[in-house]
Amino acid sequence: MTVKELSDALELKVFYMEEEDREVEGGYCGDLLSWVMGRCPENVAWVTIMSNQNVAAVAVLCDPACTILSEGVTPDAELLERAEKQGVTLLGTDMDEYQLCWRIKELLG
Repeated sequence: MTVKELSDALELKVFYMEEEDREVEGGYCGDLLSWVMGRCPENVAWVTIMSNQNVAAVAVLCDPACTILSEGVTPDAELLERAEKQGVTLLGTDMDEYQLCWRIKELLG
């Protein structure tokens, strides 16, 4: 499933979309950025409630297909600017992390 297809299926808000045709191979949920840095696999949908510019830095290192801010979190101005500069797809939803991860699992199998 592509990032665009996942975004449409989950009715996600698009803050910034870099590669809508990139394949999403799974999901990962984590909010402790130092932990995520060492464990988040490539090509996944990374779910977090963090919203500062360090999210983009971690996404560049880990290379998830997209980063999804859950629970109604919106990116601060620095995160949005950095996501655009560094090509980090940034999406959002009001769903909590558990609901969102469950839905991603249902969609991706």
